[in-house]
Amino acid sequence: MSITKAQVIEAIQAMPQTEFKHIDEVIEEIILLEKIENGLKAMEKGEVYSLEEAHKIMDSWQ
Repeated sequence: MSITKAQVIEAIQAMPQTEFKHIDEVIEEIILLEKIENGLKAMEKGEVYSLEEAHKIMDSWQ
């Protein structure tokens, strides 16, 4: 599930006009949108860890 042109346009239109001083901020917004879409896709596929599993993994790092 990739982000669509419409989603990019919607994200840009939702930004306040003052945020267009730097193109980096627009690019960051698009990257964030893509990361959210990727996370939702991973959730749909069950490619996520429960909180308990995440704690076990992090505990093994110590």
